[in-house]
Amino acid sequence: MGLRRRRRRGGAGGARPGGVGGGARGAPALLPLLPLLLLLLLPAGGGAKYVRGRISTKEDWVFLTRFCFLSDYGRLDFHFRYPEAKCCENILLYFDDPSQWPAVYKKGNKDCLAKESVIRPENNQVINLTTQYAWSGCQVLLEDSVRYLSCASGRSFRSVRERWWYVALSKCGGDGLELEYEMVLTNGKSFWTRHFSADEFGILETDITFLLIFILIFLVSCYFGYLLKGRQLLHTTYKMFMAAAGVEVLSLLFCCVYWGQYACDGVGSGSLKILAKLLFSVSFLIFLLMLILLGKGFTVTRGRISHAGSVRLSVYMTLYSITHIVLLTYEAEFFDPAQVLYTYESPAGYGLIGLQFLAYLWFCYAVLVTLKQVPEKQPFYLPFFAAYTLWFFAVPVTALIANFGIPKWAREKIVNGIQLGIHLYAHAVFLVMTRPSAANKNFPYHVRTSQIGSVEGGVAAKFPPRHGYGNVTFISDSVPNFTELFSIPPPGLSGSPSARKQVEETPAAEWGPPPGRVVTTTDLGAPRPPQKGTGVGGEGQGPPSQLQAPPPHAHNGYTEYFSMHTGGGRQL
Repeated sequence: MGLRRRRRRGGAGGARPGGVGGGARGAPALLPLLPLLLLLLLPAGGGAKYVRGRISTKEDWVFLTRFCFLSDYGRLDFHFRYPEAKCCENILLYFDDPSQWPAVYKKGNKDCLAKESVIRPENNQVINLTTQYAWSGCQVLLEDSVRYLSCASGRSFRSVRERWWYVALSKCGGDGLELEYEMVLTNGKSFWTRHFSADEFGILETDITFLLIFILIFLVSCYFGYLLKGRQLLHTTYKMFMAAAGVEVLSLLFCCVYWGQYACDGVGSGSLKILAKLLFSVSFLIFLLMLILLGKGFTVTRGRISHAGSVRLSVYMTLYSITHIVLLTYEAEFFDPAQVLYTYESPAGYGLIGLQFLAYLWFCYAVLVTLKQVPEKQPFYLPFFAAYTLWFFAVPVTALIANFGIPKWAREKIVNGIQLGIHLYAHAVFLVMTRPSAANKNFPYHVRTSQIGSVEGGVAAKFPPRHGYGNVTFISDSVPNFTELFSIPPPGLSGSPSARKQVEETPAAEWGPPPGRVVTTTDLGAPRPPQKGTGVGGEGQGPPSQLQAPPPHAHNGYTEYFSMHTGGGRQL
């Protein structure tokens, strides 16, 4: 037994019966104007959404394809060809009623005749591929002394609602099946519907809309990043947010290109669709990692993550990434084309849902620990935790609802809109919470990037708490910066030259005062050299009237600042 298929398709295949009609393939519809971006990227031309291949098997009943037709405008045009010696084969059209396709597919207790028996003759659900059946359009052709039956005709489909239709080939009691086939499946004549299955309606328009919105979000985030960089507040977590938004834009761009090509020729590029899904997953993973890091206080209350925390994050993100790849591979290789399945209807999909709940528990623990250690950060962390609790639950809840609560003939377009809406919510909330405005009381960052401390002994360096973007002052180097004359050293960072190097990530020249003020470093704990005097006390003793220096203090490891004025001061 052998089965060979060669398919060209764009999206879900399938078919759906209704009334009977004849006709040939219609002329390609004129393409309406697309946004300029798509016009630059999409190929010109038109065609039809089609499925094509060749079958040679010893079985007497096989599945060909499926499609979701509109209630009034569905159309199937076909061309079948097989040797006359294999006559007579039948095309069977099942729809998604429980008594139809679900009652026959993968039912080992039903043979070919039992599977044919559920067909309703009054619905014209059988196409006999023979010259005796006029609606089949069959005629005998002679090629290389071999007689072939070539059948070219069509069907129109009408029903009370959008339905999935399934096309099968049968020859009960015969010696196997052999068929070359080409089927063109369309919904109406509009550019936005013609080549799309009914469950895909609106996906292209939705993707274009969200693409424009995410481009705006990305540009605004870049502008905010420019403002934050000017005040040395552009931290790693905000850069991750910008990267997630940028990758989301690329994902939507490739989705729009794919669906635009599909609308033009009915085939599209499968590699573009896979690339778009991969970028969508990458954007999600970057954003998820950013949320966990912020929950742990990274760049908000601490400058580094402990070594153990970094290892746990690396292991978790690696596991999450591998599961995403397995999910996409499973969908591409193991999903049954004869069943309408959702991405999460797989072991890998349920694994992702479990990892999402695990990430939420981790997120909760990290936020609670951070708030316990730095309660002054409640204005940021309380709305942050509330907003992204909804986000964490939205993803798995949507997957479960899609699996069990949304009709299959409408699931893909609904889930596509919900997923993009969830991503938009996540990015928009973070953009609002981190806007660089003095009126933003939720602004998380208060320590400049040049002031982030390192770690010593595996303990993350903590930042002194401050609140609000308006409290972060940036004083130009053209005037003395008195706010930086004194620093409070973190515990455990004083006493050694190596510790003094770890306190600041930038050299003293970058922190230094403006011209006119001299910066020196002194070690008050070092032994003082003997002073030579010329007074009565002899060598090593100063005049009796000389002021004695105060006793030395323990060196704190920070730079000392002294101001020297060129005039108007007392001579030293």
